[in-house]
Amino acid sequence: MKKSRPILWIVIIAAVAGGGYYGWQRFSASEAAKAQAAQKAAPRVAAVPVSIAPVQKADFPVFLTGLGTVQGFNTVQVRTRVDGQIDKVAFTEGQMVNQGDLLVEIDPRPFQAALDQAKAKKSQDEANLANANLDLQRYTKLGEFATRQQTDTQRSTVAQLTAQIAADEAAIANAQTQLDYTQVKSPITGVAGLRQVDIGNIVNASSQTGVVTIAQVEPITVIFTAPEDQLPYISEGQKSGELKVIAFTTDGKKTLAEGKLAVINNQVDTTSGTIRLKAVFANKEHTLWPGQSVSTRLLVRTLKDATIVPDDAVLHSTDGLYAYTVSQDNKAEVRKIKVNYSIDGRSVIDGGLTPGQQVITGGQYKVQPGSLVSTAVASTDPVQKNKVQ
Repeated sequence: MKKSRPILWIVIIAAVAGGGYYGWQRFSASEAAKAQAAQKAAPRVAAVPVSIAPVQKADFPVFLTGLGTVQGFNTVQVRTRVDGQIDKVAFTEGQMVNQGDLLVEIDPRPFQAALDQAKAKKSQDEANLANANLDLQRYTKLGEFATRQQTDTQRSTVAQLTAQIAADEAAIANAQTQLDYTQVKSPITGVAGLRQVDIGNIVNASSQTGVVTIAQVEPITVIFTAPEDQLPYISEGQKSGELKVIAFTTDGKKTLAEGKLAVINNQVDTTSGTIRLKAVFANKEHTLWPGQSVSTRLLVRTLKDATIVPDDAVLHSTDGLYAYTVSQDNKAEVRKIKVNYSIDGRSVIDGGLTPGQQVITGGQYKVQPGSLVSTAVASTDPVQKNKVQ
């Protein structure tokens, strides 16, 4: 009995150890199975869909944008130069009239009568002069039988009548001019505005109310402004040739005409810090009209081999501007950038990006630094471009 007790304890201990080992194996297998199941159930990190575009190196035209007002190249308010009643209106409102075309005719009868009277006076004086010349010839032939006083007096009479005829000729010219003024003609080629008088109205030369306004629209001008700090660039550009100016509708969606910068005003407006400029447009299609408001773009210079990205790639933060690039392993990387110019959906980058890199232009608001992305080339169609955002 004494020898069997140690054996019994050994058997019990072995049994307990075996049971513990078996339980540990079962527990470990269960935990491993749970871990494996959890790993299988865990979702994979999905790539963020984005649109990309390459960083390009190209020439970039620098435009100054502004607002302008169209003005006629010449604008004339036509007024009558004589008094009288209007007998005829020979133009239609809005009509294109040529220089010298009849616009309005005033009753010419009083002025024709004055002209006829002046001509009659000249004829009378010419007859008197002829008679005076004959008397002078007679006195001269009489020689010593005619007194010197008579001869001198007759010569004076001839000179007076000659001067009178010269005055008659001036009166005739004046009367003819007044008669010509009864036909009011267009002084320039342009578009006639709204008629300000009607047939039967009495007009006066002293009246401030005109007959009609004529505006020359071929060519036509646009007056616009530019910041005074751009004046050196504008002046420098003019030295190398005429600067191009493009006129758009005020919403900037439609191009109206292209012209050339003609005049830089002789002083800067100190209240606004701007300089007034005048551009001239051929306007053969009459797309520009006097008084019309337009948007303008003045081509100041062209940057050679500039680094250019789409505007959609430029993002704003409290620390400044930045953009996302896509690495070779399709991960998003943040790049601090500086933009010098931006127009027509393109921006010039000064530092932070190099040509050949790919920048994210759509869907970047779902991207974080280091995010895995799936890329697609950005579409030029604004509708398609916005689908991923």
